[in-house]
Amino acid sequence: MRNIWMVFSLVLFMGVSSCQSQESATITKVDNATIKQDVIGKNVQLVDVRTPEEYNSGHIDDAVNFDLSPQKSFLEQINTLDKDKPVYLYCAVGSRSAYAAKILEREGFTRIFDYSGGYMDWVRNQ
Repeated sequence: MRNIWMVFSLVLFMGVSSCQSQESATITKVDNATIKQDVIGKNVQLVDVRTPEEYNSGHIDDAVNFDLSPQKSFLEQINTLDKDKPVYLYCAVGSRSAYAAKILEREGFTRIFDYSGGYMDWVRNQ
């Protein structure tokens, strides 16, 4: 009985650890310092996935606003981007940009950078 319990515990642990969030080969989480170094003042694809109201209240550098909430429109907008060039995404705090990154990955984008702190982190760390 003890051996069965050990095997069950090991299987349970392996299952839980494999379900934990991991970066994919095409999606990389980035921070404020990376945005400052690799994005600001450079010719990159920087996408703000917040609502137009949020975007109009302030945004990072020359970001374009592709609102994630109307997903059909979002898909049309991202298809205007170059899939082979890096795309940097951000939202308010990181949830929507993480979701958007998965959509871009599914659509064939090869280098996706998700600013996990989002605009709130950007404002806090200026």
